[in-house]
Amino acid sequence: MGTIETLAQKLAVDTLKVQDAAGEERLYVEVGQVLGAASQSLEEAFLTEMRVRLAERKAREFLNQKVSALQAQLETKGEA
Repeated sequence: MGTIETLAQKLAVDTLKVQDAAGEERLYVEVGQVLGAASQSLEEAFLTEMRVRLAERKAREFLNQKVSALQAQLETKGEA
């Protein structure tokens, strides 16, 4: 992994932590704007990292909801 990817990955992880703690869902956009003023390459890598991580988070939430629903159905059938 190159320097840009490594830095983008670390910054994305840190940004998600602060974003979650502060409850600011779009903090990463502001961070991206700051990056863009200094390095377009790092900005693009960072935004890609953020999009991937946020998409994975949404998919995992969806999957967890499906598992919970299936477990509830199985428990209901077991009680019948």
